Amino acid sequence: MNRSSVAPPVTRVLEASEAWLPRRMATVERRLTELVGGAADPVGGEARATLAAGGKRLRPMLVLLCAGPDAGDGATRAATAIELVHMATLVHDDVLDAAPLRRGRPTVLVRAGREVATSVGDLLFSRAFAELADGAPGDERRVVLLARASVGLAQGELMQRRDAHDTSISAGRYMERCRLKTARLFACACVIGSEPRESDERALDTYGREIGLAFQLLDDVLDITGPPDRTGKARGTDLLDGTVTLPLILARERDRGLAALELRKLDGAAAEHVCDRIAATGALSEVRADARARVARAKATLAETSLPPAQRELLELVADGVVERYA
Repeated sequence: MNRSSVAPPVTRVLEASEAWLPRRMATVERRLTELVGGAADPVGGEARATLAAGGKRLRPMLVLLCAGPDAGDGATRAATAIELVHMATLVHDDVLDAAPLRRGRPTVLVRAGREVATSVGDLLFSRAFAELADGAPGDERRVVLLARASVGLAQGELMQRRDAHDTSISAGRYMERCRLKTARLFACACVIGSEPRESDERALDTYGREIGLAFQLLDDVLDITGPPDRTGKARGTDLLDGTVTLPLILARERDRGLAALELRKLDGAAAEHVCDRIAATGALSEVRADARARVARAKATLAETSLPPAQRELLELVADGVVERYA
């Protein structure tokens, strides 16, 4: 994992856990390479390029942190599977959105076409579930948890497709979409690596859900503010895709002209202009405040767990990193 791609609090997690977390994350990285390395080209080559593009690896980090330093091989395999599912959804999302860039690079869709890109996503999904089909104790539970999260991802994506270009959707519907498409996988990451006691599992599920929602809220702010050299995509990409997010939903109440916006007619310059109008309403400050409040709630739930203080402190740093990240 490239430490420059994450916010300072998350970097501090790696530094504070130097005795075990970097070593475990390196093991996950090696396993990811092994799992995508043997597939035949062109699908295998594009899968390897997707992995090489890097990422924050927040979800596998959460698996390992919540499972703890003494967790066994099952936690490592769960962390690997979580990242494979995340990678698969990014590739499939780019197909659905006809996205030209991902992390500042041409997407698989642009490089290799729709058929190959769809196959790459399918390969990554299949590798994820194969990784949890070893028959080891706890694997059945892990498969069930990841399957439920994956169904939620699909449901959230279908909601987003139905809502495309509809500037009248409510904040409540937007948040439900985010719970399914983003927060479900974060919550899954927090409970899949071990079998915590019931009260701990509830608290960790809440922690993961809240930081997942905060992550998505900030992602939507970054789509409005950029800058592209840090986010890896043009400002207003969501608008160009027809995706209505909370900044626009809140801004339309203050700038009534935004409610009549025809997203299908936007080009890049027009999308940037709309971003400026959204920012001028002050809506972004409200969204950031919502994200910070969710992080605070997430951190508060950790006090309800039986996790050791050192483990809770590392998870608090991750939560802080979610709202302090740049991209």
